[in-house]
Amino acid sequence: MIKEFKDFISRGNVLDLAVGVIMGAAFTAIVQSLVSNLINPLIGLFLGKVDLSNLVFKVGDATFKYGTFIESIINFLIIAFVVFLIVKVMNKIIKTREDEEEAEEDNKDEEVVMYLKKISDSLEEKKSS
Repeated sequence: MIKEFKDFISRGNVLDLAVGVIMGAAFTAIVQSLVSNLINPLIGLFLGKVDLSNLVFKVGDATFKYGTFIESIINFLIIAFVVFLIVKVMNKIIKTREDEEEAEEDNKDEEVVMYLKKISDSLEEKKSS
């Protein structure tokens, strides 16, 4: 069972996933800092408040922290936009690679046809002589 676990852990997909999760957590911390320390104060200036996270309203004993919710929405939108950009760039890179591979295959096909034509011409010349 330990050998199977080692095999599972050492597979490329698991390691890639682990790296992705760690990088995602680090990126999320950066975005949260950006939103909390830069974007929210700018928004707060326009709303007349300095800190959005302090925006609350109370109904009886219940406290609704809608400012924190707004921060979470901003975080989500920034992360979603960055992920969108990353996916868009990766799709473009993959498409470029695929186009290059297709061009190489087309060139190989043309070379094969050219060689076959030469062989055919040579055989025709030998038949004629």
